[in-house]
Amino acid sequence: MIRSVQAVLDRCAEGVPYERLAATFLEFDRAPRDDSVLLLAEGAASSTGQSYATGIRPTVERFRDAFVATDRVRSFDDLAALELEDEDLVEAFGAQRKRNVLLEAAAIFADRPEDDDLEALRAWAAEADVYRYGEDPIGAISGVGPATFQYLRMLAGIDTAKPDPEVTALLAVVAAEADVAELEGLEGLRSVAACEWLAAVTSYRRIEIDRIAWWNFVDETDREAAIETT
Repeated sequence: MIRSVQAVLDRCAEGVPYERLAATFLEFDRAPRDDSVLLLAEGAASSTGQSYATGIRPTVERFRDAFVATDRVRSFDDLAALELEDEDLVEAFGAQRKRNVLLEAAAIFADRPEDDDLEALRAWAAEADVYRYGEDPIGAISGVGPATFQYLRMLAGIDTAKPDPEVTALLAVVAAEADVAELEGLEGLRSVAACEWLAAVTSYRRIEIDRIAWWNFVDETDREAAIETT
């Protein structure tokens, strides 16, 4: 039986606390709350595609304990001043790719004209265009692809979706059950555009669609870790 797009998403959303999950991003109601340095740390930690429970969250926690809790880093200026091979940073973040994203992005945000770091992050996120991400100072950083770009915007409170395997998998379900062949096999920026279309023709917001996809196609440990941070 062919279902409507709304009906397919309704089925996929059953049992998913998608409104709450979306609100935790939009309202900064999840660790690291509205701490701009830790928000950037989480975005940078996502750049190697690790899972939230076993990769991203532990990285941010190690960084918080080593740099924020000790007052070594209080601002994007402080963060940008760190050396790439700083021993504590290497221990907290590991991969050079993540460290490079963290420090280069901090330098870019520190140079913005806004009065404080959170305002700078949010102003960038509001004006950033994912379809031109390669022309954006953040998107041009080595190691920042569309998924990291979009995740950082989500962390800054923007209603958007990121192009990751979970979203592609959800689009495939919608394509099959609603007979919308155009949604099959979409990846990268085309999957972001598809989420925007779905948000326009259904009752779900873009970030809610992202969270429905994430909840349906990650393992239980990631779900539990996400709930624990709210």
